[in-house]
Amino acid sequence: MLNSRLSAVESASKHLFNEITEVNADRGVHIYNKNVFSTQKMKDYLPKETYERLQATIDSGGKIPRELAEYIAQAMKTWALENGATHYSHWFQPLTGTTAEKHDAFFEPDGSGGAIEKFNANALVQQEPDASSFPHGGIRNTFEARGYTAWDPSSPAFIFETGAGKTLCIPTVFVSYTGEALDYKAPLLKSTAAIDKAATDVAQYFDKSVSKVNVSLGIEQEYFLVDLSLYNARPDLKMTGRTLFGHMSAKGQQLDDHYFGAIPERVLAYMVDLENEALKLGIPLKTRHNEVAPSQYECAPMFEESNLAIDHNQMLMNLMEQVAVRHNFRVLLHEKPYSGVNGSGKHNNWSLVTNTGINLLSPGKTPKNNLMFLTFFVNTIKAVHTHADLLRASIASHSNDHRLGANEAPPAIISIFLGSQLDEILEEVESARVVKKVKAEANLWHGIPKIPDLKRDNTDRNRTSPFAFTGNKFEFRAVGSSANSALPMTVLNAIVAKQLIEFKTEVDKQIKKGTKKDLAILNVVRKYIKESKAIRFEGNGYSEEWEKEAEARGLSNIKSTPKALDVYLTPSSLRLFESLGIYTQRESIARHEILLENFYKKMQIEARVLGDMVTSQIAPACFIYQNELIENVRGLKELGLGKESYSSQFNYLERISKHVNHILEKAEEMRQARKKANIITDMREKAIAYDETVKPFFDEIRYDVNKLEKIVDDSRWPLPKLRELLFSH
Repeated sequence: MLNSRLSAVESASKHLFNEITEVNADRGVHIYNKNVFSTQKMKDYLPKETYERLQATIDSGGKIPRELAEYIAQAMKTWALENGATHYSHWFQPLTGTTAEKHDAFFEPDGSGGAIEKFNANALVQQEPDASSFPHGGIRNTFEARGYTAWDPSSPAFIFETGAGKTLCIPTVFVSYTGEALDYKAPLLKSTAAIDKAATDVAQYFDKSVSKVNVSLGIEQEYFLVDLSLYNARPDLKMTGRTLFGHMSAKGQQLDDHYFGAIPERVLAYMVDLENEALKLGIPLKTRHNEVAPSQYECAPMFEESNLAIDHNQMLMNLMEQVAVRHNFRVLLHEKPYSGVNGSGKHNNWSLVTNTGINLLSPGKTPKNNLMFLTFFVNTIKAVHTHADLLRASIASHSNDHRLGANEAPPAIISIFLGSQLDEILEEVESARVVKKVKAEANLWHGIPKIPDLKRDNTDRNRTSPFAFTGNKFEFRAVGSSANSALPMTVLNAIVAKQLIEFKTEVDKQIKKGTKKDLAILNVVRKYIKESKAIRFEGNGYSEEWEKEAEARGLSNIKSTPKALDVYLTPSSLRLFESLGIYTQRESIARHEILLENFYKKMQIEARVLGDMVTSQIAPACFIYQNELIENVRGLKELGLGKESYSSQFNYLERISKHVNHILEKAEEMRQARKKANIITDMREKAIAYDETVKPFFDEIRYDVNKLEKIVDDSRWPLPKLRELLFSH
């Protein structure tokens, strides 16, 4: 009889050789936005005047009047019913890190024995999902259940389609009864408004026609695929998202033959299916390819406004899991599902674009445009330098700790890569002398280097940098693959907005004293270049030498999440968020509490799963094999053979006993450490205790289990091995 592992391997083989799931590769232009209540559909379903009022309100960021909301609700209902939707839901992003929805039927009895399909402005604008079981960080009492979702008109409603039916989903924010944000979207929208105002004020130094600045974002999504049968045979993958054990496969990624290689047919069928579903939801997926590690892949969309890009990424992660099951796969979004091969990130490509169509992070062809580019470019660098620890905290999580600082991911040290050309230009700007008395604008640039025309890709890429400039945008590479990008983007927006406000204050002071505007701008830019020099690094971010150099520069290297999160409660961070209207002090404290709780609970789950697998799967399999060896030795003895005939068996028995005893002892010690950590009431201390007293057992136990995997009879080993997980498709 096959054990669970061999049964799973056999099932995976059938999935591989069965007929590939047929997928209709529709042309994207024909299905794009099919399931979205897009601008065009609003135009089609709304009276012209109503549509124009709606667009004007959205563009201005104003509040939509109730009578206008009623028109929109009826149009949205008509469109949804025509497309087969039976229910509607406020779709939101609570602080669990996933999305949430409560479905209500359009159906309502009419009181006369019949029924009607009802949906009005009240249902569109606001709902009251039970908030009692969502993370709140002490904002409310446990017994207080009331919370509100409120429509976000800047992100279009969509129909989410499954085999069970179709649901109209309305993107919303989620707040407590007392008004505090309980989600990721509300602070993101506030941070977007803050950077819009700050960037617009600065952009008007150069172009008075600029009245709005949008945050543009493109999110690259890395992920692993694993056969469904193999996944189901690994309790650690199911419960924690990563393999807690597993000896590295003889062949991994060392030959570099997977990266950009031919996509396996079964995987390509999944990708095409995913793209079709994504395009229907208005997610503009553009790129697909094999990533570095075996069974690792990436998809990437076109750039969008940041709020919509983040909504789309959350929708995409849901879709990835849903579509994978149709192809007998499971998607792994954990940052490090397999030890020994590359982990996965979510690269956030961030830039600022004016309502006049100018990317503020693109170098121009005139001195004036180049000065505008330098202004926003250098202010971003200065913001990251000043608030590096806050940016580090924004991507801190239990799962991302496994990836950051490993030899395939950006380190926990926040640094910025610019490329040699831009680095040299900043050096020249910093050292150039400026003539104090300027008679003509042309003279201003005498002796000051002008930025040359730059191609979009003006420098090589540095994949070891957590925050790199890549032509006309900054790429925040340290964001984890399972994360909601709203948190790091909220922090990035906030620190850049704060920096731009301070920049304008300094420039205006100089102008008030009689300094010419352009010269005042350049003076402050030069000052910032000098002050933020330590954050710029052009070398290998993976090297030990960089750690030493970073320490000498005064840069932080905070490797664990509980300590990285401390920065949220510093007076400067609390003032930053409160001054911009993004988080109240109460909300900042609550988020710190929630992130700590999430950290220790995930580690607690890993410790429990690891202990269960050791005692109920690994050790019993070893005992069975030991008994077989004992019987073998006994038989050889009965034949009268000498000890030298079964010395190898004895050696195996001793090695197995040594490793089994060690894992059982360590599993019990880990359990005791977990019990001590559990009684700690302070959330930070509890998280640190799990990190420093429970987590070290993981690697100790993994070492012995991996040794046992190499000794025990292959047919007896109960868990699918990494060679099977990585090369099953």
